[in-house]
Order: sequence, then structure tokens, then C-alpha cells
Amino acid sequence: MLIAASFVMLGSQMAFADEPAVEQYSYSSHLDIAKVIHMDSIPDNVCAVVPVQMTYLDHQGHVHVMQYSVMANGCSNS
Repeated sequence: MLIAASFVMLGSQMAFADEPAVEQYSYSSHLDIAKVIHMDSIPDNVCAVVPVQMTYLDHQGHVHVMQYSVMANGCSNS
């Protein structure tokens, strides 16, 4: 039983190891974007700066997840 639990823990750790770390965007970030895989949608029901993420491949085929801030679409001047 202990051996089976060890394999389950090892398997879950390996799954997390394959996921790229979330990088925080800054103006000095060097972006090497070959292909965008996914971009979070910008919320329509919030009037504030919100964090969103973009998942992309660089030119060497490595997956990156970049988090950055955008102004949501819920603001209205009418």
C-alpha cells in the first residue's frame, strides 16, 4: 500500500513538473512568441485592471505562460 501511494505522489509531482511556471510580464520582459496557444478573455462585467494569461510557444518550441494586466471592458462613460 505504501509503495502504491509513493507512485501516486511521484506521478502527481511529474505532472506539475511538465507545466510551465507562470511568468509575470514587465516592460523589460524579452518576449519570443512564435505562436499563441491561448489567451484569457477580458471580462466585460468588471471595471478595473485585471490579471490575464497568455500561453504561447517560443521559436524553440517551449511553452510559456505569461501573466499581465489589462483594463477590463466593464467601464462605461455613458
